[in-house]
Amino acid sequence: MVELIKPGEPRRLYQQIADRVRAMIHDFEFQPGTRLPAERELAQQLGVSRPSLREALIALEIDGTVEVRMGSGIYVSVDIAGTEAPPRWLGESPAEIMQARITIEGGVAAMASARMTKETIGALRTTLEVMGAQSEAGQRSVEQDRQFHVLLVAQCGNAILTRIVGELFDERHNPLSSKLRGIAETAETWRAAVAEHEAIVLALEARDPLLAEAAMRMHLKASTERWFGI
Repeated sequence: MVELIKPGEPRRLYQQIADRVRAMIHDFEFQPGTRLPAERELAQQLGVSRPSLREALIALEIDGTVEVRMGSGIYVSVDIAGTEAPPRWLGESPAEIMQARITIEGGVAAMASARMTKETIGALRTTLEVMGAQSEAGQRSVEQDRQFHVLLVAQCGNAILTRIVGELFDERHNPLSSKLRGIAETAETWRAAVAEHEAIVLALEARDPLLAEAAMRMHLKASTERWFGI
């Protein structure tokens, strides 16, 4: 069943931007079949950040208002009839999710470093080895990635933090995040992520909370940059 946005629910920023672009299309500022301005130019025109605009454009692609032509650009769909239907709920903003993860999981890494055990280090290393093998085989390692972060937060002994970290990670499966990571994630980006996880483990082994926090923040910031190409 398609989940529609509930009446009265606050519109996320990417939804507001998508509404503005959609209105411009229906007012014929952008004609059907024509290419939209370059992302940087359109972001400046609308006075928004490029990550927020990118999320909005993905939302418009999902609902059929625009189409992406690889190597050419983003075009207004020739047939946009039917895009007046109530928008689907596409999930939280990927940029905001990553911002929340940076804030929360940096602190989690610092807290966990002081409570780290040999058993948990061993489990993290085993998970990391599987991630490395999968990335070298050109495979995505989403489940192992999740397990790594959940193992780490579990060491804090705080059920609320464990739930929050798991829920934030699982937002990567919402329609908006899934589309974004499908574009951005490659074998190369996964190899980079494995190296960043290795730095986190080294900091945890050193029982250095500041280094562990810095390594986690660096990893999640780098992930955000890879997703949004910034």
